[in-house]
Amino acid sequence: METLPDLLGDSLNILSIGLNPSLPSVKAGFYFANPRNRFWKALNACDYFESPLTPSLESCEQMRDQYHIGFTDLVKRPTAGCKDLNALDYRTGSERLRELIQQLKPRMIWFHGKLTCQKYVQYGCEEKHPIDWGMQTWEIGSTPVFITPNPSTANAAFSLDVITDSYNMLFQQLAKPTAC
Repeated sequence: METLPDLLGDSLNILSIGLNPSLPSVKAGFYFANPRNRFWKALNACDYFESPLTPSLESCEQMRDQYHIGFTDLVKRPTAGCKDLNALDYRTGSERLRELIQQLKPRMIWFHGKLTCQKYVQYGCEEKHPIDWGMQTWEIGSTPVFITPNPSTANAAFSLDVITDSYNMLFQQLAKPTAC
């Protein structure tokens, strides 16, 4: 199966988790490659990055190397849409993701969309948790969890401004000092 490889590093500040790779992203070889996806526009509207990021593998690598933001997906099987995913995809993906989080120990987990987080909790957590936007009241292991709207154009209920605001809130949480 051709898919997007994880883009990870040591000492991750954030582990960015999408639902699954889109077909355009697999073809282009980088995350959020669909030109209609609002991820890159929302990131560039934030005050967090020193210079604009272009939709490219180079920008994904810069985010990993300079900002310590890694990329993965709950399900690694690419599809045209979430309707093509099934329980086995979510179960297998949740197990893989749980192991990845335990191994990497990022400072924060960033789910793109409630569906991504809901499926992880449903198939990968012993305890069920309430899921809302923003910082969650629960953690995965000892890692805080943050949920932003999925930037896909299939999620048109959220404007670019709302997505950008949620990214700004995420990065503000990251800037808060950690407890000793």
